[in-house]
Amino acid sequence: MQQTAAELAVLLDGNVKGNPDVRVRRLAKIESAGPGSVSFLANPEYERFIYTTEASIVIVSDTFEASEPLPHGLTLLRVEDPYRAFARLLEAYDAVLKRQEGIHPSAVVDENAVLGEGCFVGPSVVIEHGAVIGDRVELHAHAHVGRDARIGHDSVLHSGAKVLDRCVVGKQCTLQAGAVVGSDGFGFAPKDDGTYAKVPQTGNVVIEDHCDVGALTTIDRATLGSTILRRGCKLDNLIQVAHNVVIGEATVIAAQTGIAGSTTIGARCMIGGQVGIGGHLKVAAGSKIAAKSGVSASLIQEGLTYQGNPAVPVKQFQKFQIALRRLARIPLGERLDAIEQALETSRTAQDQVR
Repeated sequence: MQQTAAELAVLLDGNVKGNPDVRVRRLAKIESAGPGSVSFLANPEYERFIYTTEASIVIVSDTFEASEPLPHGLTLLRVEDPYRAFARLLEAYDAVLKRQEGIHPSAVVDENAVLGEGCFVGPSVVIEHGAVIGDRVELHAHAHVGRDARIGHDSVLHSGAKVLDRCVVGKQCTLQAGAVVGSDGFGFAPKDDGTYAKVPQTGNVVIEDHCDVGALTTIDRATLGSTILRRGCKLDNLIQVAHNVVIGEATVIAAQTGIAGSTTIGARCMIGGQVGIGGHLKVAAGSKIAAKSGVSASLIQEGLTYQGNPAVPVKQFQKFQIALRRLARIPLGERLDAIEQALETSRTAQDQVR
């Protein structure tokens, strides 16, 4: 990476104060940056370092005003949000570091598969008949792309990730190591002799653009139709998404959550770790579900936070917990004695009336 301040200003939508032609080739922390580095100042506690830094460029807020003289030759890049801008720069730098092209000799690529321009196909990757791989896709060691599957431009499959037959992954998606897209749904029909017959899973999985799927997460193909992750979904590690589930746009789900078949989760939901969601349910858009909750009925009202097992609105859950704590403060024997005394007092009063 080697860019000028002017080029960074275009990338980060900022304004240069200083030398627009100064070049940087590395990213660094403001307290330890050297010449040729770009750093950032977002936390006021670190402001003292900007007056001694050797960085060539420092990304600062639009509102930053120096209280001391700045180092000679330091160029400032003013942006609306320095932290977000530097994160964007880190992302671009990381992509440059990781960028690879070419097909490893041990890869197996079917002659009827289609590969776009600038792809990387790593050791022992398998790409089957009819698969279509977009431009600049990265398939790392032991990744697998099944028959007639499609991978969109700029997507990455890390080591051992699998997109099985007829499944679709959109543009700029990331599948972490060991993720499986398109495993068979859990469909078995009971037989008269007490055994089970497997129900063929003939559908697929469709993952729309800008989705992330964590390591060892499994997304089952539909029995009929498609299991769907809408645009911008983010799934953590070790998540199970069953057949015919639909997850709405920009929903995020933490690790070890399980979602049973044919459930629909709305857009912009936030689901904590180890949540269990039953089958054939609906979770309203904007719902937040606390970790370890169990969802056994549809959550209809949008934008609420739920907790507990079964999951209920969080205020209701908190009242229940407070009531339990109150009950626990008084020993059971004392409570029974108080009840018996109250009953005896009531009987005595009735006898006196008679």
